[in-house]
Amino acid sequence: MPAPSADWLHDRPQIRTIRAAACDVNGVARGKRMPIPSAVKMLKDGTRFPFSALNVDIWGEDIADSPLVFDSGDRDAILFPTERGFVPMPWLEAPTALLPIWMFHEDGRPFEGDPRHALSFVQKRFAEKGLTPVVAVELEFYLIDDSTRRLQVPISPRSGKRRDAAEVLSIRALDAFDIFFTDLYEACEVMDIPADTLISEAGIGQFEVNLMHQADPLKAADDAWLFKQLVKGLARKHGFAASFMAKPYEDYSGNGMHAHFSVLDADGKNIFDNGGPEGTDALRHAIGGCLAALSDSALVYAPHLNSYERIVPGSHAPSAICWAYDNRTAAVRVPSGPPAARRIEHRVAGGDVNPYLALAAILGAALMGMEDATEPPARITGNAYDQDLPHIPRDWGSAIEAFADSPLMPRIFPKELIRNLVLTKRQELRDMDELNKHEQMDLYLDTV
Repeated sequence: MPAPSADWLHDRPQIRTIRAAACDVNGVARGKRMPIPSAVKMLKDGTRFPFSALNVDIWGEDIADSPLVFDSGDRDAILFPTERGFVPMPWLEAPTALLPIWMFHEDGRPFEGDPRHALSFVQKRFAEKGLTPVVAVELEFYLIDDSTRRLQVPISPRSGKRRDAAEVLSIRALDAFDIFFTDLYEACEVMDIPADTLISEAGIGQFEVNLMHQADPLKAADDAWLFKQLVKGLARKHGFAASFMAKPYEDYSGNGMHAHFSVLDADGKNIFDNGGPEGTDALRHAIGGCLAALSDSALVYAPHLNSYERIVPGSHAPSAICWAYDNRTAAVRVPSGPPAARRIEHRVAGGDVNPYLALAAILGAALMGMEDATEPPARITGNAYDQDLPHIPRDWGSAIEAFADSPLMPRIFPKELIRNLVLTKRQELRDMDELNKHEQMDLYLDTV
């Protein structure tokens, strides 16, 4: 992908301001607003944030015991534009563009606490083996009227009515918000986000959009990160909220981010395809790696207190460490379809994840499994919720410590990122005790 160019701005004189932003460990955009001349200068010279800026907690507060803050003098990093380049922000009133950036040391080394670099490192490991992951994600979200303390479905702009009913694959539910979804698809087009099919899901006001597969995991993660910002911003423009939090309603399904991936060799052949439904040894070993790392990496897939309300039996979210063919109760699913499209669907991540970390964890575990020829347990059949199977960590504190103590995570993530994420989550765990349920809901509804 070509480097960002000032020509993009010259061709769009209507753009009045720029947001330059990087993704922090929680997936939150951290950055600056700047005028056009400053943005043009930044294309060459970069911009500066403290290293600690990508390692703040969910409130945006410094991590009290982080070596990135006072122990090091809260030093500056330098950030440069990613290859994504300028992206319009159609949810704002004034014509504005976002310039995604990522963090480096002064000498040009990537900052290992930057989530986008974590995924880049995994992608490079595949490339060194002549392999290319092909990735697609499915993102679930709720449209919500949060104007009162009681969350509810927004009033339909078409009918003027509020329908508190879960309607799986309902065309009526889609048409009720036709103007919003039409604007959403148009915005995806101008932002180069490859939005595909849209369906209504099992919760009240819950929807899912599939993003098209990419032979570039970084592009797939960029798409997911930008899509989340777009949906939340555009919903506010339409007078309601959109949320990717894992479990906004106690009685309805949570939001997931399902990731599908296959792997191509140097000749462009899918290494999971053996011409039949069962797939290759590489497929089996990738599944084995994903399952072997699942307990230790649960913090990445369920990064917040609210995340663990989603991962419970019978909730349309996997809670057991298992795999299956074409079975949505399993954590890892091999979908049906033509052999050339044989792939893995990783179903554990919530909608509240950092997409860069989630894809790094999934692909890194799969690569580890292929490197080690890891054999998975026997595949399951039937309802995983009714079987005696090992369980994904049931609470946030256990997941934090499993990630911190894991012998596997350093094979996927840089040690600096592991340290920073653990310190962040321990601080959040401690401080979350001060919030009641409504305050937690208000916090997560917009931030994740």
